[in-house]
Formats: sequence, C-alpha cells, structure tokens
Amino acid sequence: MRATTPRRWRSGTEPATARSDLKLRLLLSLTFTPFFALCTVGFAVFAARAAPDGAPSRGTLIGFTVACAVLTVFALMDLVVVLHRRQTEL
Repeated sequence: MRATTPRRWRSGTEPATARSDLKLRLLLSLTFTPFFALCTVGFAVFAARAAPDGAPSRGTLIGFTVACAVLTVFALMDLVVVLHRRQTEL
C-alpha cells in the first residue's frame, strides 16, 4: 500500500480501497460472451434469410446483429480485463 495523498478530493462515500467484484464480473462475462455471440450469429442468419418486404425488416435485423456484435466485443474485452486483474491481484 502506498501512503500518498490522493490526486483529487473524493466526493462520494465509497471506501478508499473500493474494488469491483471480480468473481461476479467473471461470471457475467463468461455467461454473456457466448450468449451475445450466439445472438449475433442468429440475427445474421435471420437477416440473410429475411424477405426484403417482410416483418421485421432486413435493416432492423442487421441493426440487432450489429448491436449484439458490439455487446459481444464489450463482454469479451471485460473478460480479458477481469482475467488479467485476477492473475495480477490474486
């Protein structure tokens, strides 16, 4: 532990040594990374097979595909960060 003064004054009521729950973040990342990846593939296949004038429209399905792909990347990045922090801190 370093005994230095903080760079800025804290305005909240959180403890000075607050940490995120790495076990929960690991569980959520391990759960949602494959879930969002499967949703991405499912929406992509659904968009590829959708009729041009069907409901939902192909553009909507492509939007869902892109959103799920972004969430997959976000969950994967969080998984990498959590694994790295667990390796260095624990």
